Amino acid sequence: MKEMVVISGKGGTGKTSLVGCFATLAEKKVLADCDVDAADLHLLLLPEIKEWREFYAGKRAFIRQQDCIGCGACLAWCRFEAVKRNGSGAGEATSRIDPLSCEGCGVCAHLCPQQAIDFTEKRAGEWYISETRYGPLVHAKLGVGEGNSGKLVTLVRNQARQIAKEREFDLVIIDGSPGIGCPVIASIAGADLVLIVTEPSLSAQHDMERVVQLARHFRTPVALCINRFDLNEKISESIRSWCLERGIRVAGVIPYDPRFTEAQTRHVSLVEYSGGRTTQAVKSLWQELVYCLP
Repeated sequence: MKEMVVISGKGGTGKTSLVGCFATLAEKKVLADCDVDAADLHLLLLPEIKEWREFYAGKRAFIRQQDCIGCGACLAWCRFEAVKRNGSGAGEATSRIDPLSCEGCGVCAHLCPQQAIDFTEKRAGEWYISETRYGPLVHAKLGVGEGNSGKLVTLVRNQARQIAKEREFDLVIIDGSPGIGCPVIASIAGADLVLIVTEPSLSAQHDMERVVQLARHFRTPVALCINRFDLNEKISESIRSWCLERGIRVAGVIPYDPRFTEAQTRHVSLVEYSGGRTTQAVKSLWQELVYCLP
């Protein structure tokens, strides 16, 4: 079983659109949307949810009002300004925890003289196993402002691997996050191939260079795709030259095509919607990626 992860240095380069195309072209695969902070692959694939689970990660403090004596110890020790007064005057008003400000450090629960603070696991999101017309999809949704995205990404990857093993599929295609943060690291570590999707702009080129450095740090094989390359062919050529100097394979270049958007509004991939030059470029990219997989 092989794992291919599609990521980008910045958002908006078209990686999810390409993953939708790969879902159409690949056989015997499991799809995984590991962009848990802003998952959107389901918008294209229209999955039918078969299993739903809550995701718990980290801890959060909660003050039991009936046991609080308002001594203010939690207020004095909290460094995140998460403790709020329900009134004024020490000993006269109880305290409460603002759940959006609480970082889950546990200091207040440890130092409360009345032991009036519960410190329990918090619900941080949810994840799903779904079926699509392309095959199984594992996806998730992290709660607003929640951390532990890397932990949720790892859970999604593990579930996708398990399904591939059970169904004897030989490929997992992962739609990763943009950037170089924790969810990206959790997506690419141990993968067989990372496809970095970039576009011909200075910001995209800069961020592409950073994500290449990240992938190489984890010794993960890298291939590159330049999407909408014809919008600025000078920068596209600069990206090609940069990759050539460092031995990075440019697996494909995709021209700008408004039919990508037209296809998405119909909830289909471009290769299902159109048979033009851009579709042929996407198919050539896919064949190159299959060749690149070790």
